[in-house]
Amino acid sequence: MGETKRKRGRKSKPASHATAGTTAEAAGFHPAAAAAADDDAEMMIEPASSAAGRHRRRRRGRNLHKASEKPEASLPAIVPARSVPRGIESGDFAAAPSDSLRRAAAAAEMAEEAVARVVPAMDSVVKVFCVHTEPNFSLPWQKKRQYSSNSSGFVIKGRRVLTNAHSVEHHTQVKVKKRGSDTKYVAKVLAIGTECDIAMLTVDDDEFWEGVSSVELGDLPALQDAVTVVGYPIGGDTVSVTSGVVSRIEILSYVHGSTELLGLQIDAAINSGNSGGPAFNNKGKCVGIAFQSLKQEDVENIGYVIPTPVIMHFIQDYEKNGAYTGFPILGIEWQKMENPDLRMAMGMNADQKGVRIRRIDPTSPESAVLKPSDIILSFDGVDIANDGTVPSRHGERIGFSYLVSQKYTGDNSVIKVLRDSKIFIFNVKLATHKRVIPLHSEGRPPSYYIIAGFVFSTVSVPYLRSEYKDKSETPVKLLDKLWHSMPQSPDEQLVVVSQVLAADINIGYEGIVNTEVLAFNGKPVKNLKSLASMVESCEEEFLKFDLEYQQIVVLRMETAKAATLDILKTHCIPSAMSDDLKS
Repeated sequence: MGETKRKRGRKSKPASHATAGTTAEAAGFHPAAAAAADDDAEMMIEPASSAAGRHRRRRRGRNLHKASEKPEASLPAIVPARSVPRGIESGDFAAAPSDSLRRAAAAAEMAEEAVARVVPAMDSVVKVFCVHTEPNFSLPWQKKRQYSSNSSGFVIKGRRVLTNAHSVEHHTQVKVKKRGSDTKYVAKVLAIGTECDIAMLTVDDDEFWEGVSSVELGDLPALQDAVTVVGYPIGGDTVSVTSGVVSRIEILSYVHGSTELLGLQIDAAINSGNSGGPAFNNKGKCVGIAFQSLKQEDVENIGYVIPTPVIMHFIQDYEKNGAYTGFPILGIEWQKMENPDLRMAMGMNADQKGVRIRRIDPTSPESAVLKPSDIILSFDGVDIANDGTVPSRHGERIGFSYLVSQKYTGDNSVIKVLRDSKIFIFNVKLATHKRVIPLHSEGRPPSYYIIAGFVFSTVSVPYLRSEYKDKSETPVKLLDKLWHSMPQSPDEQLVVVSQVLAADINIGYEGIVNTEVLAFNGKPVKNLKSLASMVESCEEEFLKFDLEYQQIVVLRMETAKAATLDILKTHCIPSAMSDDLKS
């Protein structure tokens, strides 16, 4: 079985192309995610929050991983790499017993000082309690049964707490508890960054902030740097500490955000409940936030951490705009230029490197200046290789999408391109990406419209996860639109007949499920709001809906609108349309 990405207790990139921002696989629909959330045998990469409520209801078939627990005293002593002269260490000469004792005492004292620097930061780690109420995308007029989860967080300056976005997703109540305290304080969610899987909380009660120190953020660590993950994983109520090293730094797929950003891979255990907990370096500074782990039979202790560059981007975005605005991307799909014949055909010199633009999002700012088959040579002065990578530190290379993700929405960037063997330089304003099928709902309830028992809705990745428990069940046409379709206007949506609530008025149409609506009475359907508006204002005798595969639905206008009220009453539906369509 291939590696499947999923979320514990919370609920495919086509191999033929690459994008400069969210790839089709990372953004891609994982219909199995919701189902696999309750089956550890199928779970691979997963956010590490602990959803206690859901686990209680669905225990059959689970293979629970025992949480890693260590008492607080087991925090490893941090000693200098070299505590004795090189000659003594290599055995070049012997030291007197008294010298050895003095060196041992000095090393112990230094270790105690190192531990003392870490302990105050551990006191800043809090336990996060959240009650979630998720929307029901298959029955959009109601919500699912609420459940609770436990995760971790930590205090930063400005009376704020950071945790994971999936730890407080669809929250109805959030509470936090300090280490060693028996009091839970009600918290308020200030911002949720779905793409980067980070959320910011605060507590209004002044008592919570008494005696609390904030965590200091450090720099991006290097490979083999020691890290200590602190949090409240399953298996106990007290703080837990696990340690390891940084084993990889690269662009990672963020399961919850369905995007790709810089991430750290570590070999410290990250279990359910660790989500949102800080990862400290040997100086007691936070270098990341634990957020997901890899679970597979042939791998052990592979965890993932959100690094400080991504954390700082989230914090500064909130401070600059008063809200989270997201990570901008280039609205293009690109192709590698590794083949020498391809480079020659595109007019590239031997010393020129770059990537070829395949397609451009018509709604993106880049579409005004860039063209298909342009060769992007550099971004903000950094040369791009033929495989789409740029130089990183210590001789490593990383995808050039990292350069784009370091910018903020509305920032300008300088892009050098090769077009018809001539070099052009453009200033491009960066923006977030619009998709025909959105990757997430951003906390908004789903939209719907009902007429004569026909339930019209919009397609999103959460909707697909709700409708199809396995990717093999998903219609190929919907997957194609998810992976390849680009919007022609900023407000374009994919509108479908989600289901037909059986009644006398719709006899013969009951089998229509998840079928795209193309037009109404000869007019194209651009989004759900335009469809609802056209139907409500229709004065013609018949309502005619053109569906995909040349299907049509025809209803008499007067009888259809009259039957709608009875159908709503039968199914206990409060309104024929969602609130966002009424305005």
